[in-house]
Amino acid sequence: MSENPTQKFYERISHAYDLIADAGEHVARERGLELLQVQPGESVLEIGYGTGHSLVTLAKTVGAEGKVTGVDISEGMRKVAENRVSAAGVAERVELLVGDVPPLSFPDATFDVVTMSFTLELFPLEVIPVVLAECRRVLKPSGRLGVVSMATVESSQDESLLERTYIWMHIHFPHIVDCQPIPLENLLTEAGFHLQRHERMELFTMPVAIAVSTCKE
Repeated sequence: MSENPTQKFYERISHAYDLIADAGEHVARERGLELLQVQPGESVLEIGYGTGHSLVTLAKTVGAEGKVTGVDISEGMRKVAENRVSAAGVAERVELLVGDVPPLSFPDATFDVVTMSFTLELFPLEVIPVVLAECRRVLKPSGRLGVVSMATVESSQDESLLERTYIWMHIHFPHIVDCQPIPLENLLTEAGFHLQRHERMELFTMPVAIAVSTCKE
């Protein structure tokens, strides 16, 4: 796996990520898990597991009969997450991988659930449909996808000053602001998913979209 600027960035901040970002993100991340309604015994894949907070919650929820697999671009994040799941006593039901996405290195119809939080918007816009297609491929026919992401404003709303500044920074300084707000609901529908549950909240005046989707028949 060749190192890229995004990987280098997350390697540098892995041990400080919770201080930098999680204080603001955790409310939306936890709400996304509530809407996802993971069940005991399910197999779950988390893309972009970061420092492992969701891994612990998911592993406790699926129980001893379930399995949680995570893939992240950063070895530094893997080390932090590994320590967290070990301290929580759930390491035996969690597998942590490091690698680039896409593709996903799993057979078709492997998981009951695929989830990602503040990850999908890190991909270039032209790559997001490929990521979502891979999610569909590895999901079981009855499976569901849960996504939390920074979102573009809805048509009836105006962008806040912070939102406009954030977008400008991403365009001009992508090595500093590495993600961009995305029209999550539209992207999921275009990728062939059916929106089962979805809602919006704000993070520092910027919209966050939370969606749980199933594969269309």
